[in-house]
Amino acid sequence: MKLNYSIKPDPEKTSKAIGKELHISRKHAHEISSAIRGMTVDTARGFLGGVAVLKQAVPYKRYRRNVPHKRGMCAGRYPQKAAREFLRVLQNAENNARYKGLDSENMRISHITTNKGHTFRGAFPRAQGRATPKNHETVSIEMILEGQ
Repeated sequence: MKLNYSIKPDPEKTSKAIGKELHISRKHAHEISSAIRGMTVDTARGFLGGVAVLKQAVPYKRYRRNVPHKRGMCAGRYPQKAAREFLRVLQNAENNARYKGLDSENMRISHITTNKGHTFRGAFPRAQGRATPKNHETVSIEMILEGQ
């Protein structure tokens, strides 16, 4: 499946990266992308690293039903697996910026979005010959870094 970026940035000042069909939760991906939008590369890397080691919680603004509050903030969780995938996409965008000759340390996340990916269908066997559907959803992440 061909994925295109949802915006057309200036190629002279920006760096792009995309993660296709990652096996993470769509809700976690939405909340992480909302949290790191507008951050600098260093700040986002520190934030995602803190989430991956359970030191920093991601504030949940949209999908917060039955999500408990964390100390000093609103409802939040620690989506470790999704944070590690976001770190990989961020590192890829940073490497693309270095390759283009841009200063990757002084860049910020100007655009980040998550899209629904392919759904892998599966079945979970039950008693008496029945089966329950067990589908695995995927998420695609697009990230654009912009120089300041």
